[in-house]
Amino acid sequence: MWYKLWYKLNNSVTGGAVIIAFFSFLSKIFALLRERLIASNFGAGELSDIYYSAFRLPDLIFNTLVLGALTSAFIPVFQKVWFKDKKEGLILANSVLNFFLLFIGALVILAICFTPNLMALITPGFSDWQLSMVVSLSRVMLLAILFFVASNIIGGVLNSWKKFFSFSLAASFYNIGIIVGIVFFYPKLGLVGLSWGVVLGAFMHLLIQLPEIIKNGWHYQLVLKFDKNLRRILKLMLPRTFGLAASQINLVITTMIASTLASGSIAVFNLANNLQSLPISLFAVSLAVAVFPTFTQAASEDNKQLFADNFSISLRRILYLLIPISVLMVVLRAQIVRIILGTGAFNWQNTYDTAQTLGLFALSIFAQGLIPLLGRSFYAYEDTKTPMAVSFFSIVINIIFSWIFAKYWGVIGLAIAFSLSSIINMFLLYFILSLRVPDIDHNKIFNSLLKILANSCLCGLVAYAMLNLLSLVVNMRTFLGIFIQGFGAGLVALLSYVLLSILFRLEEVDIVKRILIKFWIFLRNGKY
Repeated sequence: MWYKLWYKLNNSVTGGAVIIAFFSFLSKIFALLRERLIASNFGAGELSDIYYSAFRLPDLIFNTLVLGALTSAFIPVFQKVWFKDKKEGLILANSVLNFFLLFIGALVILAICFTPNLMALITPGFSDWQLSMVVSLSRVMLLAILFFVASNIIGGVLNSWKKFFSFSLAASFYNIGIIVGIVFFYPKLGLVGLSWGVVLGAFMHLLIQLPEIIKNGWHYQLVLKFDKNLRRILKLMLPRTFGLAASQINLVITTMIASTLASGSIAVFNLANNLQSLPISLFAVSLAVAVFPTFTQAASEDNKQLFADNFSISLRRILYLLIPISVLMVVLRAQIVRIILGTGAFNWQNTYDTAQTLGLFALSIFAQGLIPLLGRSFYAYEDTKTPMAVSFFSIVINIIFSWIFAKYWGVIGLAIAFSLSSIINMFLLYFILSLRVPDIDHNKIFNSLLKILANSCLCGLVAYAMLNLLSLVVNMRTFLGIFIQGFGAGLVALLSYVLLSILFRLEEVDIVKRILIKFWIFLRNGKY
């Protein structure tokens, strides 16, 4: 029975979605543990600023040229070639692998040579010793990119074959590698040991996927066939690359501004941002990915009703899930930060700064969650230029606001700027989409939004009341006391939200019920 269940999970789209969702959650748990260890060892200060800043240069190269851009272009082209001719498919996969190892490898060598100059631009507020350390860490982290290049191409092949297990597990092993760096390498090698943990994590990200891909017929070939298929992949990458480059440049400029603020500002910004992104990646992105094939079908058939119906219900589901999370994150921000990060060197001032920043990030979670859905709405109509243009505009707004607000409110100003630009981005995409597809059920969306807002505000009031009530019966000076207070208040508030949803007859409340029923049917029959 277990073998049959495993076969269904690892060889179907629905099973893949279940595996990806589960291991995505597992990866987030390891990521939170990673953040807790960083906070415990370094707090929010000069050392953690160095650590987070060291990622900027490697991330600029990798996230722009490989992550998202390469895999999104590689998979559709590889699938067509593979199903037509498996031998040519293997040649294409190895050609792409070898091309990008050479290309990215050359960039890595250049980046290592010019790291002192580049990091001086990225962190203008760092002292000489901080700059020296961040250069050392960045140079080591740049080596990890080569493992990630190979790992992402191999992951693309596995996705094309609908083999999801090791691909989904890879992110957890990456975080485990970083944890090993913190626990074992740092005490022996000093701060640079953290970078070697990142390299280890990248190597493990690749290593965990090799047995499955080799088992299913892939083998390495020293070949570089620069044919029409490889050129097609490079051409498809361009629009996505520009969009990702803008996003990475935005993070670089944010780091530049944060480096001129109080010590620990870069760490506070990154820690709060990582916490608030958790519900977005778990709920909003997965829903956007799931509905994208239907959007594409509706667009190809010019069926605006099919598009509007699916867009409306997907948008309302995202709002139903994320708005109460936003409210609870604002109300419970201190408890969230203290429970996850509050240990060791992470003191009460660090907690306060991170909690306030998290609360301001949380105000735009609903907007950040809708942007992937709205972006894919345009992609379905083969329009990559509009989301890219809106993204560029919102990034410019973010940079301007960050520069202004940081002068008055420090790192909190950066969070305000980020939230405002995200909301502007979301509204612009929604407005432009409504011009292209006039009837996307505005009335139903607006009515649901009002009910969700009302229920979420009441849910927030319940959480606030429970916080005060539980503070009278638990020891607020202990981890256990804060955990009971935060978890208890959050649980009661969420239950009240579901009950209010049933009372107000919100159809979005059925999302949980439908998912559970479909998953049960899938487990029994292998059908979704």
